Amino acid sequence: MSASRLTRSKGDAILAGVCSGLAKYFGWDPVLVRILFVILTLVGVGSPILVYLILWIVMPSY
Repeated sequence: MSASRLTRSKGDAILAGVCSGLAKYFGWDPVLVRILFVILTLVGVGSPILVYLILWIVMPSY
């Protein structure tokens, strides 16, 4: 069994592919991850925009 890698998606990307890459890694629907990101941003929990930017830089694309 091969280990899945955390990568950004080019094919299912809206901005940078971070949310779709996270969704593929965890086996979730990309729309659910995007909605969760928007809710966290609007509520002000943590720094989701900063985390997104860091993941954009760190995660390789496929």
